[in-house]
Amino acid sequence: MKHIARKRFGQHFLTDGSVIDAIVDAINPKPGEVVVEIGPGLGAMTKPLVARCGALTVIELDRDLAQRLRRTTELTVIEADALNVDFGALARERGQRLRVVGNLPYNISTPILFHLLGAVEHVADQHFMLQKEVVERMAAAPGCKDYGRLSVMLQWRYHIESVLDVSAQAFDPPPRVESAVVRMLPLPVVPAIDSALLAELVRVAFSQRRKLLRHTLGRWLEERQFAGEFNVQRRAEEVPVAEYLALAAELPAAARPAGITPAD
Repeated sequence: MKHIARKRFGQHFLTDGSVIDAIVDAINPKPGEVVVEIGPGLGAMTKPLVARCGALTVIELDRDLAQRLRRTTELTVIEADALNVDFGALARERGQRLRVVGNLPYNISTPILFHLLGAVEHVADQHFMLQKEVVERMAAAPGCKDYGRLSVMLQWRYHIESVLDVSAQAFDPPPRVESAVVRMLPLPVVPAIDSALLAELVRVAFSQRRKLLRHTLGRWLEERQFAGEFNVQRRAEEVPVAEYLALAAELPAAARPAGITPAD
């Protein structure tokens, strides 16, 4: 029986064979690697991935699809919301870092990216199909309109590259947006930064992105009695990631907030 895409799960099934082949080529999985696919759906990418690496762990929330996937002996099926999966524990269980892939539901793609950010030290790389607009924001450089909170909060831990544009017609049903495949490679060396503090200062910086930082981040720094040097006569989009990191490293412990909030 044909599976009908469920709107509540954000399901859009990839059906274009040439696009599937191009994505799997970009991932280039090898036997013995621990590959984890989020949201395998009807298995469009699952089958060619298994053919290359021999075994695959899949995370599927849809109960009916999970039941179908269990018929393939090469698959380890985790029936769960990816936001509730402990990827660090999964890597420790498998004994090596994970290669995480997937056609992510666009309605929760950013929360999934931030959930994985918490386990970045257990990840070898990530390849995701996302809304093209989101990929552009992830990879944006300072000085352009797409550069924002998401750019900073991901680029401080990953090298990010858009590797493939995908038309809406490659899906069934077609989404209302264009898509792209992004490659995310964890950076080998990163500054020792309090991620919650960084998230807070970046949130404040981009809270009124048309204004100079002296109106937002400048006041925030004054409240925390910051005595260092930071040019607030700029807009948030003009500040490189490295400068946000340096600022977070300079702030006193008293300025550190209690938690982290995902970027918009």
